[in-house]
Amino acid sequence: MSDQLPTATRVTDPGVRALYRLENRWQAWLDVEVALARAQAELGIVPHDAAEAIARAARLELLDRARIDEGFARTGHTIVPLVWELSRVVGEPHGGWVHWGATTQNITQTGDLLVLRQAHHIFLRLIGQTLTAMADLAERGAEMPMAGRTHGQHAVPATFGYKVAVWIDELLRHIERLRQAAPRLFVAMLGGGAGTFASLGEQGPLVQAGIGRQLGFGSMSVPSRALGDHLAENICLLGMLAATCGKIAREVYTLMKTEFGEVEEPVPPGTVGSSTMPQKRNPKLCQDIIAASAEVRATVPLALEAMQTEHEADRTTSLIMDAAEARACIETGDMLARLAEVMRGLRLDPARMRQNLDLGGGLIMAEAVMLDLGMTLGRQHAHDVVYDAAQAAFVGGQPFGDLLAADKRVTAHLDAKAIAQLLDPTKYTGLCSSMARDAAARARHHAKECAT
Repeated sequence: MSDQLPTATRVTDPGVRALYRLENRWQAWLDVEVALARAQAELGIVPHDAAEAIARAARLELLDRARIDEGFARTGHTIVPLVWELSRVVGEPHGGWVHWGATTQNITQTGDLLVLRQAHHIFLRLIGQTLTAMADLAERGAEMPMAGRTHGQHAVPATFGYKVAVWIDELLRHIERLRQAAPRLFVAMLGGGAGTFASLGEQGPLVQAGIGRQLGFGSMSVPSRALGDHLAENICLLGMLAATCGKIAREVYTLMKTEFGEVEEPVPPGTVGSSTMPQKRNPKLCQDIIAASAEVRATVPLALEAMQTEHEADRTTSLIMDAAEARACIETGDMLARLAEVMRGLRLDPARMRQNLDLGGGLIMAEAVMLDLGMTLGRQHAHDVVYDAAQAAFVGGQPFGDLLAADKRVTAHLDAKAIAQLLDPTKYTGLCSSMARDAAARARHHAKECAT
């Protein structure tokens, strides 16, 4: 996991990396300590004055960093030195109420979810920016004919806008998944040492619910420290989002190859592709996206492994989950920032698309010819007739149209003009343009929601 964004890509850091700095996590933990104290004050467990004193003191800039660092070096504990320092700054008579009835993971897990919620806001904003750019691309390319390809070979004609519609459709479902997961994911946990509420008794669930209200979270039904499925779900969803982004970047990477030349990611003036080959215009952004996508997907097995918690708690699995989340989120932010940049600046070459569409000399229209003939010959017989001409054209390098025109089985039903019309690829793009425009409208609608 890199510490810095490569400057060559000229993409602004979206801010996720800063969220996972230790100091930001500490502040999130302090925010949970405040929510804990206030929730307990509402129930008369701690004095109201104590809760407000804790709230006033729970700012990292008010704490002595040297004391905290010394405490961590001495104890090796995740949060105790921070709690000690907060208690000291709160002072008498209220400092003793800090962290009342809670255990470490109650605070750190809930606090880290505050950080994750901030990250999700950034993800949705970046997806929204990407969708806006994709909407423009889908409309621009709605009727821009190109070769549809299956198994790496020409299949039937499509349009570039249709290709973008596919990307939009998939991204919209990722937004839906992230939002559906939020109530399961963003929940407060306060069960104490083994998740039994022993330290707070009957008031424990009420305190936990109060923390949730303070933070805008839900509340765990069973606050077990062994539960990690909701945390793993988040990483699995990021893995799926990464798979989509990687697929899109790989498609742009492929279509940008010299042999295709149909699109090009933004290459700002002055960008150097190679130290020795001056002509190079490399797909740097797409390569970044593909690499980041692989890194995010690699965290999914770690998240599933981290669900294998022994008994009522196991720091081993917490460490795995924490590391997987931070790595997945940072790379997701970098990946989405680059994808938005690629979509905003993607250059299209419709002339090259049409040139490539014609590479097969009309072979890409074999299905259209077959279906037209099939109305009189029957589908299978028509398939056999067109198959013979298509294979001969490919193997022998002869024009497909000429072979069709020389076949009496074809000319008995189609004249030369009809054959020529059937071989026009721009007439056989189906509903590509309408699907592209519909996707563009849906993208713009959801992009507005992501911006709020």
